[in-house]
Amino acid sequence: MEHYQKSLGTYFYALGLSYKKADAEIRGHFSLDETSKNTLLQQAKANGIESLVVTSTCNRTEIYGFAQHPYQLIQLLCDNSKGNVEEFQKYAYIYKGNDAVSHLFKVGSGLDSQILGDFEIIGQLKKSASESKKYNLLNPFLERLLNSVIQASKRIKTETDISTGATSVSFASVHYILNNVDNVSEKNILLFGTGKIGRNTCENLVKHSKNSHITLINRTKDKAEAIAGKFNLIVKDYANLQEEINKTDILIVATGAQNPTVDKHLIQSKKGLLILDLSIPKNVNENVTDLKNVKLVHLDDLSQITDETLERRKKHIPVAESIIEDIKTDFDAWLTTRKFAPTIKALKDKLLDFKAAELDTQRKKMANFNEEQAELISNNIIQKITNHFAHHLKDDLTSTDDSLELIKKVFQLENTTTTNV
Repeated sequence: MEHYQKSLGTYFYALGLSYKKADAEIRGHFSLDETSKNTLLQQAKANGIESLVVTSTCNRTEIYGFAQHPYQLIQLLCDNSKGNVEEFQKYAYIYKGNDAVSHLFKVGSGLDSQILGDFEIIGQLKKSASESKKYNLLNPFLERLLNSVIQASKRIKTETDISTGATSVSFASVHYILNNVDNVSEKNILLFGTGKIGRNTCENLVKHSKNSHITLINRTKDKAEAIAGKFNLIVKDYANLQEEINKTDILIVATGAQNPTVDKHLIQSKKGLLILDLSIPKNVNENVTDLKNVKLVHLDDLSQITDETLERRKKHIPVAESIIEDIKTDFDAWLTTRKFAPTIKALKDKLLDFKAAELDTQRKKMANFNEEQAELISNNIIQKITNHFAHHLKDDLTSTDDSLELIKKVFQLENTTTTNV
């Protein structure tokens, strides 16, 4: 899988930052909200980038795309986030070609998740692909690759137990509360922010804590009411945030804002308060730890949980990896076909030119020239010739690159351009 026939001189890259090397604060610098992602895509289009997908979650911000040099993609990320090139060089990673493809498979299949088996990223990738398509930034290679990753994800979910029991950030937060707070069912719990993580956390809270004292607050109240109605919970106005914080025992923040939404000035109560910040960038100001009655836990701390469930999941990694290799082999086969398709088309066009010239010659020589029969016979011969070349190029024992060059040389075909993968 060395070339992809699209345009000359570009390579496929995967680059970004994740929980593995960048802590929550650094990841926050490179975090992209919806507006930033759309601006990045517009800029990529204006800069002549051929194909690109960008995703930003609590665990990672990544770009997958084609460029002549990775700096083109790094600059897009830095231009549209609070991060800079120096930070990127210190904390980020860059994969190229086959390594980039393998990385995307690992990410989409839950093997690179902060909590092993967390498949929430696949939904993010689907959404990101859809957004890129709107800007015509999803070429056949990247679209096919993402579909292959989605296929691998589905098979791993159904054929292994690597995701048995929800091991996500939301589950980990509830798990932490249950293990560290006595009499959870009697505590007041306030959930601030009802996006995807907030919704999942709420569902896990209701399911596992048996607590009926859960209050929801969201900037857009109707979103909180939709969730509250499902679980028969209390909803308060955003204007009541400070009042509710001072009533609660456990505050879970999942607002997804680009700047802190909670700081020590909102807390006047002297009773013990546990705060879980599930946001990237951090939505709780570190200054809350100045208060002796407050304990702050961030999602990076939650993800360190290694219980028996997670240990059991590790046993399924080899099977998951074999599924990935199986689907990746199919993708490579498709890519090989894409690789020689332009040359086969050019060969067919050349043969059709030969046919047209020969038929014209015979037409002039023969008074009773049978046009219909000549067309049928010559087209059949051309199809058989091109089929033989295609089968030859598909042969595993054949050096495709050498064969392509020989075909181009013998038939004097114009160079077909390729994208390097």
